[in-house]
Amino acid sequence: MRFHRAWLGLVVLMLPTSLVAMDITALLLALPRLSADLGATNVQQLWISDSYGLMVAGLVITMGTVGDRIGRRRLLMIGGAAFGVLSIMAAFATSPLVLIVARALLGVAGATLMPSTLALITSMFRDERQRGQAIAIWATCQFTGGALGPVLAGFLLQYFWWGSVFLVAVPAMAVLLLAGPVLLPEFRSDRAGRPDLASVGLSLAAVLLMIYGVKQLTVGSSPVGPAVALVVGAATGFLFVRRQLRLAAPLLDLRLLRNRPFTAVLVGLVFAGIAMAGTGLLVTQYLQSVLGFSPATSAVLFAPMGLGVAVGTMIAPALARRMRQPTAIAGGLAGSALGSLLLVGVGGAGSLPLVMIGIAVLALGTGPLFALGTGLIVGSVPPERAGSAASMSETGNYFGGSLGFALLGVVAAVVYRGRMDGTSDSLAGAVAASERLPAGQGTELLYSARAAFTASLHVTGVIAAVIFAGLAVLLLTMRPAAREAPVSHDLQRL
Repeated sequence: MRFHRAWLGLVVLMLPTSLVAMDITALLLALPRLSADLGATNVQQLWISDSYGLMVAGLVITMGTVGDRIGRRRLLMIGGAAFGVLSIMAAFATSPLVLIVARALLGVAGATLMPSTLALITSMFRDERQRGQAIAIWATCQFTGGALGPVLAGFLLQYFWWGSVFLVAVPAMAVLLLAGPVLLPEFRSDRAGRPDLASVGLSLAAVLLMIYGVKQLTVGSSPVGPAVALVVGAATGFLFVRRQLRLAAPLLDLRLLRNRPFTAVLVGLVFAGIAMAGTGLLVTQYLQSVLGFSPATSAVLFAPMGLGVAVGTMIAPALARRMRQPTAIAGGLAGSALGSLLLVGVGGAGSLPLVMIGIAVLALGTGPLFALGTGLIVGSVPPERAGSAASMSETGNYFGGSLGFALLGVVAAVVYRGRMDGTSDSLAGAVAASERLPAGQGTELLYSARAAFTASLHVTGVIAAVIFAGLAVLLLTMRPAAREAPVSHDLQRL
């Protein structure tokens, strides 16, 4: 009975896991329509898009520790109730300001959900094999949810207004609130320590400033403001790190980074997030602006990335039983590098099949890293610190995704402007300008702009391939220090 209850509880945990990830990416397709309806300016559109992810990334560290102390199920229920109410607020927002506030508060609620779900799994599944399978399912929901967010949004926008993108969360959170107290165990630790308010403030400020600075580099006309934000964020992060190393019960146990495999997995999660987010950004624009597909059709054509992640994470436990975990992870990343290189060949009549195969192979190869790597991180700490370890994993994921959108977006913009000799800043601008020109000139401009954007996709594919190949080598060569303190059986296997 207890066995079946644990797996039913996992089904319940899949709901918030999927929805929090979807909420980050689903707005990409809905943003143009809601901006037109609400009359949002360019700056307001930026905050509508980014406020959610910024708050999740900034508070997930704090919420992991809070859940260890007050109870992971309790924090999950509080966050789920808040997420449902705020989703309704966002769906029926009447002004850009209301929507920005709702999105920011949704980020706070989302930060309570992710570390709670992952940490609860460690409490529910004590058997190592079952825990590995459960974490693989959890990782599948998270990363597939993020990849399929645009697909769901595309279908909803085809038939409903933009607010429907937010309302999807309401029935799911209702199920969580009804079934959670029955199927999910409570877990809290008396040794988790009180959250250090100074550490909370420093971590939030450091993450927000760093991500804001990177994102502003892609949209700001002057680099001074983003540079200041990055410098101040880095300085704040240094103060946060120094404080954590001095505290007996730190908000984030940075001493875990002394374990080399643990650090390698975290680095892998961050850089894989960069490669996947940047590639996804370029591919979705390529499908719509170069190949000319509608948002709904583009969402369907982009689905192989989500399906690839799902298959990769689900087969990861089976691979781990047949080979060493670093071999499984590195082999998958090598496959991701090959998938990225397929994007370099995009162009001409056969572009669409090559794009779809490329993103599917790329995503498939990341599955072992997301499933096995996440399990290694959580399994490396005692159960009472699982929330803190889960928050480190989640911070790496969100930080990597934000950096990917920004950094690879900047690289793509530089390549595009270089190929256009500075006559056009973006493909969207070129499309709009072509409509005001005579037919011949407009056609010529579109041809040049699409060729320039395709070149930026090629460069992005090469960068992603280098990242994945480098991570494969890193995870194969990283070994525990010779005299390192003993860690869990999961981590020793790496």
